[in-house]
Formats: sequence, structure tokens, C-alpha cells
Amino acid sequence: MAAGGAPKALPALLLLLAAGALGKPTARQERARPGAAQHEDKPGFQYDHEAFLGKEEARSFDQLSPEESRERLGKIVDRIDDNKDGYITTEELKAWIKRVQKRYIYENVAKVWKDYDLNKDDKIAWEEYKQATYGYYLENPEEFQDATDQHSFKKMLPRDERRFKAADLDGDLAATREEFTAFLHPEEFEHMKNIVVLETLEDIDKNEDGFVDQDEYIADMFANEEGGPEPDWVITEREQFSDFRDLNKDGKMDKDEIQHWILPQDYDHALAEARHLVHESDVDKMFCFPPTRIKN
Repeated sequence: MAAGGAPKALPALLLLLAAGALGKPTARQERARPGAAQHEDKPGFQYDHEAFLGKEEARSFDQLSPEESRERLGKIVDRIDDNKDGYITTEELKAWIKRVQKRYIYENVAKVWKDYDLNKDDKIAWEEYKQATYGYYLENPEEFQDATDQHSFKKMLPRDERRFKAADLDGDLAATREEFTAFLHPEEFEHMKNIVVLETLEDIDKNEDGFVDQDEYIADMFANEEGGPEPDWVITEREQFSDFRDLNKDGKMDKDEIQHWILPQDYDHALAEARHLVHESDVDKMFCFPPTRIKN
């Protein structure tokens, strides 16, 4: 009963998560856009674990024995069960996923803060960030003779500056922790949505006409290097582009259509992931751990 928020017994959900936590996670793209990640090989377990545990915690499960993994997961499940009734609802799982996502974001900012706050004034000026990130390139351009490297640096520097200024709400070119969080994780902030859309357009729009056509949309997900027939999922994505991405049916996506694609207003990521996890635990509901494995 994933969609309705009905209670779900703890053992089945615990088993689902333990089964994947005990295997080696597969690599994932850091900033996958909608459509791209769903066609990777076996993405489900790792994606679920990152949503449920956070990226760092998910990686730490690699180092645990099966018994230790189950024990730690049991303690986490106890924390999700807010009303302590022995069941997890979709709403409880959604709230937990949101907390995990928020914790990961702010822990990530805290981890890198000292690398950029060079003068230790608890702000990161644009010049500090530029020096820490691009200083060596700017001081030694002759060492970057490779055309690809040069193109990358020349593209990313102005792009980072544009994003930094968008995150810098007071315009003093010195980011507070909240402003720097918006700079590193723009998809989480309402005032940064235009930047996310623009960067997505720039990444995919290979002919630089200001739009994303169907072939560019597909090329962002699939490189047909062997020149053979396209897989069924690619054909399905072409249909998705025509039916749902290209809203005005002109054969391409503009910025508004790109925003509707990557930042849909009516889509709650945490709720969708919570429903998915509850649905997946239904599949394994016939397997149960003894209650002592879950509750102290």
C-alpha cells in the first residue's frame, strides 16, 4: 500500500534495506538528471540506500559485517518510527528521507568550508573560492596545454562566478554558510532554480541554439557509439520527449520546459522515494527477522 501511507511492518523494510547494504554499491552519477539515472545498471539498491541513509552512511555499510549492518539498520528504523508503534508509515519515511537529505547537504558544506575560507572570517569570498579552485590554473596557464583542460577551465570559471553571484543574496561577494550552501547545492533553493535550469541547458545544448532538441536530450543519456539499433528504453525516452517534455510541440525544449522536466512543481522527491521503499518492502513481506533483531 505504498501510495496511501498505510503502516508497514518494520521487518520487511529492514530486510529490503539490509539485502542491498550487504552488497557492494555501484557507482552513481553525482548530479544525475531525471531520465538518466533510471537506465543505469542495477541503480535501485544504491539509490535507495543513499536516500535512506545518506551517502556517507551508505558507504560505511561496506565495512560492516552482515550482523553489524542489520543491527545498525534496526536502530535507524527505530528512529524513523516516530510514534513507536512498531510500524513505519509513508509519511514517517518521507520525513526521515528529508532529514537525511538536509543533513548530508549541510555536512558536505561543513566538510569543505575550511578549504575555501582562507582568511578564517567565517565567510567565503568569491576571490577565496576562485583562488582555491582555479588559482593554480590562473597562475600557470602554460601547464594546461591540453585543449580539453583549457576548455573546461575557461567554461567553469565564469559559470562558477555566475552561480556564486546568484547565491550571494546580499551582493557583497562573500558567502555566508547558507549562501555557500546554495552555491554548492542550488537545486535545494528556490532562488537558484534559474541557475539550475541554465546550467542544464548549457550541458545538453550541444549546438548552442538555446534549446534542447530530441537528439540532444537522448545524447545526454545514451551514447550510441557502436551505431546499432537503439535499445527499447531509448525509444521510450524519445516518446517521453514528444509526449511530455516538449509541451508546445515545437520539437525542442526551452527553459520553461526544461524547468518543468528537472524541477517539476508537483513532484515531491522524498515522498516518491518513501512510496518506492514501502512498495519494494511489500515484495519481501514474506521474509521477517525476529523482533529482537529490530527492537531492543
